[in-house]
Amino acid sequence: MKLGIVGLPNVGKSTLFNAITKAGAESANYPFCTIEPNVGVVSVPDERLDRLTEMHKSKKTIPAAVEFYDIAGLVKGASKGEGLGNKFLSHIREVEAIVHVVRCFEDPNVVHVDGTVDPQRDIDVINLELILSDLEMVEKRMQKLQKTIKSDKNQIKNMELLKRLYSALEEGLPARSVDYDDSLSDFVKNLYLLTTKPVIYVANVSEDDALNSSENPLYEKVKEIGLRENAEVIKISAKLEAELLELEDDEKALYMEELGMDETGLHKLIQAGYAILGLISFLTSGEPETRAWTIVKGSKAPQAAGKIHTDFEKGFIRAEVVSYDDLLEAGSLHAAKEKGILRLEGKDYVVKDGDVIHFRFNV
Repeated sequence: MKLGIVGLPNVGKSTLFNAITKAGAESANYPFCTIEPNVGVVSVPDERLDRLTEMHKSKKTIPAAVEFYDIAGLVKGASKGEGLGNKFLSHIREVEAIVHVVRCFEDPNVVHVDGTVDPQRDIDVINLELILSDLEMVEKRMQKLQKTIKSDKNQIKNMELLKRLYSALEEGLPARSVDYDDSLSDFVKNLYLLTTKPVIYVANVSEDDALNSSENPLYEKVKEIGLRENAEVIKISAKLEAELLELEDDEKALYMEELGMDETGLHKLIQAGYAILGLISFLTSGEPETRAWTIVKGSKAPQAAGKIHTDFEKGFIRAEVVSYDDLLEAGSLHAAKEKGILRLEGKDYVVKDGDVIHFRFNV
């Protein structure tokens, strides 16, 4: 899973990135501190792996991973190359979802690129630049398609969709707001439009607001925007996350308990990423290793097997499946077999989150 962290300069992008990845990207109180995208690979917290490792005395434990990209701050005119616009747009094409950090705190010591804090305006600035970039992309594709449409009637549906996309973008709506037939999914995917990517809005609030149940009006604005756009919205204090980073695990747990924090910002962000991309994890476990594998929700057993190795998918015979909860209750795979809760599933089985699977294949 690749998540790109974006936002206007000085909204707390790099502070948040540093806190959740421990990568130490430079963070400073001036625009364009981040030019090339810093990349941090983070393990997905999953206590199920620890229990399975203990059960099977696994030599290695390999969690699922999330790649976070800290992308350069955006300013007005990026779609025309202003600031670091060209770099921003090219970098954002590489990620699966956009983590849009929005400043929701007042601090006279941290300058805002536009002078004042206004979540709606800040979100509009970035969304507009993405839309303008997509408009240009769709227009070029329409011009190209127009030359071949007369000799290729199959392109008529593609042109009709391009026109609908263009109309939506002209109205200031993202491309993801346009409905289309599943048969056109590959066509849309190959357009590489920025506004088809799902969005997670991170409201970067003060430490007090992060711990306070009453919401500040700036955060409320972001929630309203997220509701309109069908986007995930989470509240995080990048400053507080940075403070937690400095603590040892035991100290961190104690401090979080004192503050009344149930989970870290990283955990919230990963959960939102899985939700908005429709991802789940299945597990494999044995003496060599215990491992989590990330797949798209709704994937069938052969597709899940292919995540491990293409040969597993090509030569798929069957899957031996038991849910994590059932396996834990049974105490071992042997006990699960004796109780009849270890099932044999075929090619049409839809894998569920937390399934512990052993694949049988023949190549």
